Amino acid sequence: MSTVGFAKGEDGTGPVTADGMMPLWAVSLGWELRRGRQVIINGQIRDRWWFEDRPASFREVVAGVLEVRGADVVGWWDPVAGLTFPLPGHAERFARLETDRPRTATGSGDRGTPADDRRQDDRRQDDRQRANPRSRRGIERERDRSSLLSPRSAGPPRAFDDVVATVHRLAASPDAATAFVFQDIDHHLPPGQPESSAGYLRLRAAMTDAVTPREALAGHRPHARNAVLCAVGDVGRLPGWFHLEDPRIATLHVGPPDPSERRLWLTWLRGDFNGAPDATRHDIEALVGATDGMSGWDIDALARTSWLRDVPLRKPDKLLELHRLNVSVDPWTQLDRETVAGAADVLGARVVGQSKAVDAVAAALQAAFVGVDFGGSGTARPRGAFFFVGPTGVGKTELAKAVAELMFGDQSAYARFDMSEYQQEHAAERLAGAPPGYIGHEQGGELTRRVQERPFSVLLFDEIEKAHPRVLDKFLQILEDGRLTDGRGQTAYFSQCLIIFTSNTGAEAVQSLLSGGDSEGGEEVPYSALEAHFTRAVEEKFRAIGRPEIYGRLKPGVVVFDMLRREHIVKIADRLLGQLTESVRERHQVELVPDTDTLHPWITERMSDPEHQAYGGRQIRNELERLREAVVARFLAQRPTPGSRIRLGIDADGTPWARTEEGNG
Repeated sequence: MSTVGFAKGEDGTGPVTADGMMPLWAVSLGWELRRGRQVIINGQIRDRWWFEDRPASFREVVAGVLEVRGADVVGWWDPVAGLTFPLPGHAERFARLETDRPRTATGSGDRGTPADDRRQDDRRQDDRQRANPRSRRGIERERDRSSLLSPRSAGPPRAFDDVVATVHRLAASPDAATAFVFQDIDHHLPPGQPESSAGYLRLRAAMTDAVTPREALAGHRPHARNAVLCAVGDVGRLPGWFHLEDPRIATLHVGPPDPSERRLWLTWLRGDFNGAPDATRHDIEALVGATDGMSGWDIDALARTSWLRDVPLRKPDKLLELHRLNVSVDPWTQLDRETVAGAADVLGARVVGQSKAVDAVAAALQAAFVGVDFGGSGTARPRGAFFFVGPTGVGKTELAKAVAELMFGDQSAYARFDMSEYQQEHAAERLAGAPPGYIGHEQGGELTRRVQERPFSVLLFDEIEKAHPRVLDKFLQILEDGRLTDGRGQTAYFSQCLIIFTSNTGAEAVQSLLSGGDSEGGEEVPYSALEAHFTRAVEEKFRAIGRPEIYGRLKPGVVVFDMLRREHIVKIADRLLGQLTESVRERHQVELVPDTDTLHPWITERMSDPEHQAYGGRQIRNELERLREAVVARFLAQRPTPGSRIRLGIDADGTPWARTEEGNG
């Protein structure tokens, strides 16, 4: 194998990039070996990589690096195959080392193996045979019988304890340059088992007792120390003390291919893509950017997708979208055309008095349905991103529920994230998952896991202003690139999502703003004044927390909700009274009849108070709570018979009343 110098330059400066000879994580591995540190390699250890201008498995790359760095014997252990040798001739070299090794232990790390014990027993039998020739036939028969029941002594050891003992002895000897890799050790030694702790201790002793070899048979410069490495998918499954307590053991994370490595893959696979003869260098570069986060196997599968879905290489956005969704049709196109066309009417019936917000959301749904947008960036942004801001209780969350019901037929079919739970800096890990080595790494993030499971989603982030700035940085990546990679290295794509942020920023000043209006003259604060107030408050908020770029991404989707006007108050009150009427009818078969002649003037007067008006629809419900109590008191005092009616109203002094009317008259 050829040796490649991965220095940054003659003076040690400048960038290091993949050039087809070795991936960058393998360069880091070589540097750690030259520093004399043992390494725990974790991450995407089952992917394919470029090594010496050809695709190679993880095992081939690591074995090649170990040989290039001077190992005469490279052994590889895993729970299935035991100890094997990935390079030609290394099994024979290992056998010679085993044959030539001393027969007696030379230190604490050179304890005998079961094979040693069997050879010693054979020598004792030979000594007895020479001392007593008459017993030769009996001894031979005994040896034949025992050989049928005992494992063969020939070949390398297979049991984990035997392999670790052998590796410990060879690594601690300077007579030969050796390197051994233990893969998937976390599955063989599950945490929490007493025997697992003992196994990890023996393996760590083999790693830390390794010495510098005197010479290498192949002529390469030997390692700074004989290498004893581990390869696991997730370092978090190893006990922390195994690698954190010793500075001679380093961890090396293997992530997805970087841009230079993806460029190698796509250049090599270019001829396998549909429409390759018509593709330009610009098309290749666009696909390099679009495949960020994808593994080597994924890029290989992408070439097959281009033929399966009949998408040419020069359309990277479409190719990536169909590859990720893995469905025959765009789910947005499966919405009912008439329902989407009349979305404004449907949403407006649910959310009263918010025509501007309803129209904006309906337009986004219609654009997503038609599928027309500004493309060409190489990645697909979310189908819509809105920032709902305005007085409290005016329908921001209700509109998000209405959108989910319109799309899925169920208002609960959306994912809601309460941002008041993400006020701490470490809360960002809940969205995208903890990094490797930390608790919860295997579970991934709450947000990324949801989108990976259901790419076609409505995502509601409630009270976004309460989130920590580091959490907001995650949203910046989502809005700009349409993707987010979790701690496991898996990428969630938001190209099929509708994202809604809600905020009460500026709502604390609404009461004083309303008090400044000319209430005596019957005039209310105009919408333009409310819009200017909340737009300014949101912009100032993002500047105050040092994230003005997030506001820049959200600015086109900022929707200011109006306050509840007088004509809207009555509609909301009637809706709530209708819900109360339905509850009475369903539970007691009694008809509840609201007396609108007394109720409408009363609720309008109560909500004219700026203090009440600032709380929006929630305050209307609070006021109507007195009417519900009157109905409850009526049922407790005299249970109405089924089929009767209860008239509900309110006196001039504001006292609610409920009167039973027998019959249907």
